[in-house]
This record gives sequence, structure tokens and C-alpha cells, in this order.
Amino acid sequence: MLGMLCTLDIEASGFGRNGYPIEVGYVRDDGQAWCTLIRPQPDWTHWDPAAEQLHGISRQALERHGRAPGAVCKRLNDALAGRIVYCDGWAHDYPWLARLYDAADMLPSFKLESVQRLLDDGARVRLDQAVRVQRETLARHRASSDARALQQALAGVLPG
Repeated sequence: MLGMLCTLDIEASGFGRNGYPIEVGYVRDDGQAWCTLIRPQPDWTHWDPAAEQLHGISRQALERHGRAPGAVCKRLNDALAGRIVYCDGWAHDYPWLARLYDAADMLPSFKLESVQRLLDDGARVRLDQAVRVQRETLARHRASSDARALQQALAGVLPG
């Protein structure tokens, strides 16, 4: 692998059709990281207490400290333009990212891909274990921390 990969993670209000993004974070291939809370839109009402238990972000914190979807999408587009950005939960992250960009009436300037595209069966098993090990060292389960754990795990699993 030539250097580090760019990775992204999204925390959400809950799983399923009504879930929406509440935090997004990335770590670029050059190591630059960024993370922000997202202010819910008026029609984003679903809230799963089990999800809040996992990520530790309250709806009140989002309303107080979250950024508007347009500001978040602009920052993502400026920082990630032209890159392929990898995530390990594409089936969830892709719809959440689409919901964020729809709210902003914008399109991403980058391509979100699943890490699964990079891995054979053996590497998938090694990646799952490596991500678990990386996440055990994290102080918090948050988007940029999870993106960094994925990036570091990938660096250890993919051939150099």
C-alpha cells in the first residue's frame, strides 16, 4: 500500500430508515483529522436511546453544538475533494451521508467506498480484529476516533 488511506465514520441517531447522521469525522491520507456534530433538521426526529448509549451524544448536544448540514458538507467537500474515502459500515454510512448532502442540497466532491473492496476473505477477518484492537485504545467512541482506528487497522492489514 502506498501510504495511508483516507477514512470516514458517521455516528447516527439510530439504525433503520429513519436514522440520520449526527456526527461525521474523517482522517485524510496525510493524517489531517476533523470531526463535527451535525444539527438535526426539523424532519429528523428519530432517536434511539441505545445508539445514544453507544456514542454518548445527546440530542440536546446536537441542537446546541451541531453545525448546519450545508456547513458540514462544504467542509467535507473542501477537505476531501477528489479523494476515495473508505468506511467500514458502507451500508449505513452511505445512506447517512446521502441524507446529510440532501439536507444541504449539495453533492459530495469525493467518492465513499467500502473497505470490503480492498480485502480478500482472510484480510476481512484480520481487519475486523485489528479494528477491535485499535478501538480498545480509544478514549471515546466518536466519528474521527473510529475513522483513525479504521485507518490504522487497514495500514496493518493491507500489504505494504
